[in-house]
Amino acid sequence: MARTKKRRRRRWILFILFLALLGGGWHFWKKKNAQEKPTKVDVEKVTRRNITESVVATGRIHPVTKVVINPEVAGGIVSLPVVEGQVVKEGDVLVKIKEDDYLASRDLSEASHQGSLAQLKLSRANRDRAIADFKRTEALFKDKLISEAEFLAGRTAADVAQASFEASGHGVSQAKASLDRAVEQLSKTIILAPIDGTVVQLRSEKGERVVGTSLMSGTEIMTIAQLDRMEARVEVGEVDVVSIQVGQKVTLEADAFRDEEFTGEVSEIANASNTAAMSNAAASMVSNQQATKFQVKIRVNEKTGFRPGMSVTAYIETRSTTNVLSIPRQSVTTRKKVQSEDSGEKEDEIAAPKERKKKGSEKKVDEIVFLVEGNKAKRQTVEGGISDDDYIEIKSGLEEGQTVVTGSYSAIARDLDDESLIEVKEDKKKP
Repeated sequence: MARTKKRRRRRWILFILFLALLGGGWHFWKKKNAQEKPTKVDVEKVTRRNITESVVATGRIHPVTKVVINPEVAGGIVSLPVVEGQVVKEGDVLVKIKEDDYLASRDLSEASHQGSLAQLKLSRANRDRAIADFKRTEALFKDKLISEAEFLAGRTAADVAQASFEASGHGVSQAKASLDRAVEQLSKTIILAPIDGTVVQLRSEKGERVVGTSLMSGTEIMTIAQLDRMEARVEVGEVDVVSIQVGQKVTLEADAFRDEEFTGEVSEIANASNTAAMSNAAASMVSNQQATKFQVKIRVNEKTGFRPGMSVTAYIETRSTTNVLSIPRQSVTTRKKVQSEDSGEKEDEIAAPKERKKKGSEKKVDEIVFLVEGNKAKRQTVEGGISDDDYIEIKSGLEEGQTVVTGSYSAIARDLDDESLIEVKEDKKKP
């Protein structure tokens, strides 16, 4: 009886061990199949291309030459013979300001000038008479016919007359300067066009009173611009502005002309950022809200229907190269290596940088791609160069004709590793 119980117990133990082995084998088989399941990828061959690297910036269209018309004298506008959008020639009358006060001032200055001239004539006559009297007095004094006191009185009278004549001459000069100023002020009541151009903005109307530039900044009556020469003024970040130079070619896209592209070249680069000219408080407020920007001016080659203020996107060609090995930009990813002084081992960094960083460790970022070899991906370190919107130059690590993985993003960035099983998607297998 006891022997029978031992047999049953032994059978149960063997049965349990069998179930455990069966379950472990099934789990190992399932895990192995899951690990070896291939990753579906897109591929493309390494080919030679011409690559142009560009800096993209946005801004607005402005005329190269623009003049703001401000009056130099104050008064009411009595004539405004132009309208917004009108083409004017240099010397055309733009504005007439009421001239009554300036006419009166000129007449008053003219009268003062004539009076000073008359006073000068009188002073000259008095001087000549005083000099003649002194000469007779001097002759009588030499003959000892008059006293010394009479001689000194005659000389003093001649000196006084001479001083009066010189003062009258200065008075004439002062009156003439006042007259010239009055005439100039009167002439400024008529404003002429300083350049050939178009009235792009008209801010005042007939009958409105304007303030001259002698009082603060003056009233802005209108703006004249030469619309046949336009430029784009774009904002470029401090990281990209160092690679921009005067004369570089630019491709322009305007929101108003969606199906057209325009060409230009860099004509001017700001030496200071947009916030440099601001006060310390204003610059600090702006710098806390946005990145530092520099203004770059781009001369537009085409004489098209641009209007001041239109939005524009500029693609500034900073570097270019021809006939170089290239692959799609998304094919290149980065993997960080951590090298410890303690172990000397290198491995891909998976944990957060703060968790993996140790004293004496160094981090190195490798640019890698995944080559297609049969049904497996081979990890390959490369050295990249310049890039455009779609492709990147490969300086070393690849050869023309090799096939690289181009997608998906998750496969390249996380899933794939050296010797990973891959399956090329059907749509990429077709030529």
